[in-house]
Amino acid sequence: MSRHSQEHQNASLSVQLREGTKQSHTMAENMAFIKCFLKGVVDKRTYSRYVGNFYFVYSALEEGFAKLRDHPIVGQLYYPELWRKASLEKDLNYFIGPHWPSVVKPSPACQVYVNRIREVVEKDPVLLIAHAYTRYIGDLSGGQILKNIARRAMGLPPGEGTAFYDFEQIPHEGKFKQRYRAQLDALGLDQVTIERIVAEANYAFKLNMDLFRELEGNWLLSMARLAWNSLLGQFQRKPARSEVAA
Repeated sequence: MSRHSQEHQNASLSVQLREGTKQSHTMAENMAFIKCFLKGVVDKRTYSRYVGNFYFVYSALEEGFAKLRDHPIVGQLYYPELWRKASLEKDLNYFIGPHWPSVVKPSPACQVYVNRIREVVEKDPVLLIAHAYTRYIGDLSGGQILKNIARRAMGLPPGEGTAFYDFEQIPHEGKFKQRYRAQLDALGLDQVTIERIVAEANYAFKLNMDLFRELEGNWLLSMARLAWNSLLGQFQRKPARSEVAA
C-alpha cells in the first residue's frame, strides 16, 4: 500500500467523504441545468419540477431518519433542524397552489432516487449517512447563493418561493457544518464501512445528476417555447409592407 493510500485510509469520515466525492461534485456542478441556474437562466415551470422532485427525495430521506432515530449509528445524525420537507411544501404551494399534492408526481429519475433511499433504510441503514451528507451539506454550503439567483431570475417577491434555502433553526450555517462533520467523525466507523459510505455518496451524486439531466430536457423545451413566443410576438407586431407603403 502506498503512503498516500495509507494516509487516506487514516483520514476521518468527513475528510474521506469530501475527498472521495470531489470528482462527482465537479461533474454535478458542470451539468447544463446547474450551469444555467447559476447564470440565472431558469423559469418557474422547470423550477417547480425541480422543487417537486426534491419534495419526494427529502420526504424519503427524513422519513428514514425518523424511523432510524434510535439506531446506534444513524441516530447520532438525527438533526430535524436540517429537514427540508416542510419548506418544500411551502414552495410548491407558492408555485403551483394549494392543489399541488394532487398534481405533483415524482419523475422516473426521482422515483429511482426515492426507491434507493428506502432500500437503504430497510436493508443497510448506515448508508443513509451518505445521502444526508450529499444533500444537506450541499444545501448549507450554497443555499444562500442559489436563493438569491432564483429570486432574481424568476422575479420572486421577498420571502416567497425560496423557503427551501431558509434554515430558520440554524443561525450560523458554517458553525453547524463544523458540528455536523465533527459528529460524522465521532461515529467511530471502520475503514470498510467508511469506504461503503463514500461509494454510496458518489452514487447519490449520480442520482442527483440523473434528476438534473431530466430537468435539462424540460428547461430546453421551456427556453425554446419562450424564444418562439418572443419571435412570434415580434412578427405579429411588425407592420405589413402595404401598411408601411401607405
